[in-house]
Amino acid sequence: MPELSPDLVAVIGFVTLFALMLLRVPVGMAMGLVGVSGYSYMSGSTPALKMVGQTSMRIVTDYTFGVIPMFLLMGAIVTRSGMSRELFQAANRFVGHWRGGLGIATIAACAGFAAISGSSVATAATFSTVAYPEMRRFNYPQSFATGVIAAGGTLGAMFPPSIVLAVYGLITQQDIGKLFVAGILPGFLAVSMYMSTIAIIGRVRPGWLPIAPASGWKERFRALREVWAPVLLFLFVIGGLYGGLFTPTEAGGMGAAGALIISVARGRLSQADLLASLLQATRTAAAVFTVLIGAILFGYFLTVTQTPQKVTEFVTGLGLSPHGALVLIMLMYLVLGCLMDAMAMIILTVPIIFPVIQALGFDPVWFGVIIVMTVELGLIHPPVGMNVFVIKTVVKDVSFSTIFYGVLPFVVTDILRLAILIAFPVIALYLPSRM
Repeated sequence: MPELSPDLVAVIGFVTLFALMLLRVPVGMAMGLVGVSGYSYMSGSTPALKMVGQTSMRIVTDYTFGVIPMFLLMGAIVTRSGMSRELFQAANRFVGHWRGGLGIATIAACAGFAAISGSSVATAATFSTVAYPEMRRFNYPQSFATGVIAAGGTLGAMFPPSIVLAVYGLITQQDIGKLFVAGILPGFLAVSMYMSTIAIIGRVRPGWLPIAPASGWKERFRALREVWAPVLLFLFVIGGLYGGLFTPTEAGGMGAAGALIISVARGRLSQADLLASLLQATRTAAAVFTVLIGAILFGYFLTVTQTPQKVTEFVTGLGLSPHGALVLIMLMYLVLGCLMDAMAMIILTVPIIFPVIQALGFDPVWFGVIIVMTVELGLIHPPVGMNVFVIKTVVKDVSFSTIFYGVLPFVVTDILRLAILIAFPVIALYLPSRM
């Protein structure tokens, strides 16, 4: 049997990988299986088997990778301690009486919760139980209520500590602290544009969005006093990172410890809640590490077939301008968003795309923000949309088509936001440049 060329082996590997994913094989397992099999074909079975053991041990014992379970634990504790409801109630007291005010309050609360949980899916799931019933109580349309929550959930990937940004930093060997800080201003841009979108919807269709009763200043200040805990936790973690007091991994540990101390001191975390938080963080971290190990094994396979170098040569040889090539890459991610979740997209594609970005001369920190924003758009746009599935799981009486209809204005907003960040990279790069 004639030996196959490296290019053909790489193509067979990708086809097999997508076939396995379509058969519902877990992404990490599929990447690991294809990576080891392909590497074994190219380099021999003995080196491939050694690679499995060495890679797995290195990933689970590497100090740098500890940032993932620590921030996951912080997010789990924050979710269990009820801080999300306090954030929503405080925002609602101040803006709930505006037209569409409950939607604006939901976006504000999602941003605050995302800044201490770092998870888009957790944000969407939490506010499906916190904000959706309140919006329906005031007769907000189902499509609008679920669309706002789905869009607000995507903020979890922009505000630090973003797990997706952390994984991008680990893969590309970029400073995770700078990546976290780079997401702050784009995150605030996202919040302001989402709120503006809601205001426009309220102006165009005033009968659609009712007005809730206004709260007195006494109630507002009482609600504001309740949000000191998440604000303190966010300032503690991000202030320590920005000020150089601790590394991202240390920030994860400090954040988890801070969330635990604050929650216990306030009497908001029982022993059962703590155990549930530990189990939730462990399960999620195990899933992330499985995908990471599989991706690195698949990456070794791509290396021996020289796929990243060939993709770089192909894209740079198209004769497109750097921004033209970037648009092509963004379109690829939007298509992949119909098929895969954000974490899988980042882990599978960044090792291939990152050399292209370097060859085109783009800043890797800026690209990290851009790419995370693009894959998060995949969480809400049809036909898959992970956040949409999460909301449908929590809110039983709403259809997928209704949620997607409510999400469409925010998809348009996200595309406009991407264009702004591509045109003005300084929005993402200003704060990291001051570190």
